[in-house]
Amino acid sequence: MKAEEIRNREAWLARAPGLHIGGDAVSKAIRAFRPSNSQTVDLDGRLRDDGYFQLAHDFGLDLAMMADTARRFSVAGIPPVFCFVFDEFWAPFHALDAMYGGLLGPYGLLPDFWLWNVDPAKGEAGWKPHRDRGRVALRGDGGPVSLTTWIPLSDATTLNSCMYVVPAHADPTYGTPREDEYRFELPAIRALPAKAGEILVWNQAVLHWGSRSSRHATESRISMAFEFQANDSKPFNAPMLPPDKPVPFDLRLGLIAKQVLQYRHMYKVDPQIERVAAELVGQL
Repeated sequence: MKAEEIRNREAWLARAPGLHIGGDAVSKAIRAFRPSNSQTVDLDGRLRDDGYFQLAHDFGLDLAMMADTARRFSVAGIPPVFCFVFDEFWAPFHALDAMYGGLLGPYGLLPDFWLWNVDPAKGEAGWKPHRDRGRVALRGDGGPVSLTTWIPLSDATTLNSCMYVVPAHADPTYGTPREDEYRFELPAIRALPAKAGEILVWNQAVLHWGSRSSRHATESRISMAFEFQANDSKPFNAPMLPPDKPVPFDLRLGLIAKQVLQYRHMYKVDPQIERVAAELVGQL
């Protein structure tokens, strides 16, 4: 892509007919998830015991079209994270507002997000075992300061790279100063296959990773993730975004550029895109 194309809203829309940038069409169509009080208590308990939870929800979006857009971007040499120029890729996270509020209290969106196309034909894998933030993301009572939400846009299977976690209660170094040491027993590892649109949420101290894909998988795994933090602690990254306001196109570009640069050690980036990303980040 040329620099002028990256900055051009209409150029992006031409690349993905059927998707939206601005307006209220998507926000009106999205189906919000509003857990009951008892459900919130259950989800909070799962976070404290396992460090994560998984649930199903129909957002009312065309997930297949979203996944196809990510795959087409990959073929064109465009980092799939640029899909976040479109409203549809923000909408599920905004639709979970009531859930985040119940678990974190007043919160914001961290400028940390990504979108993966894990291609079995290339033997690709998700990210290696890691803790997003570690024990600094836990309160004294074990509750979360911050959360990661991971949503597959295509089915995530054991063949095309689903998520794996070590449940908090089975991880001896979880939440301790020795959290960089992995001392769990192998049978404790838990695979988390997920249907397109299912929601995986984990606190940012839990150990997790995406497995390597198999050549026997029938399609690549498309998934996206976003991070959230309670407002009563110093932000782990800036700028932290208010959850109740739409993110304008120019700010989206700057935030996407920030992701491209902060993860460029993990992915090959076209030099032209990298140059433009550096300029856009400078305008944040």
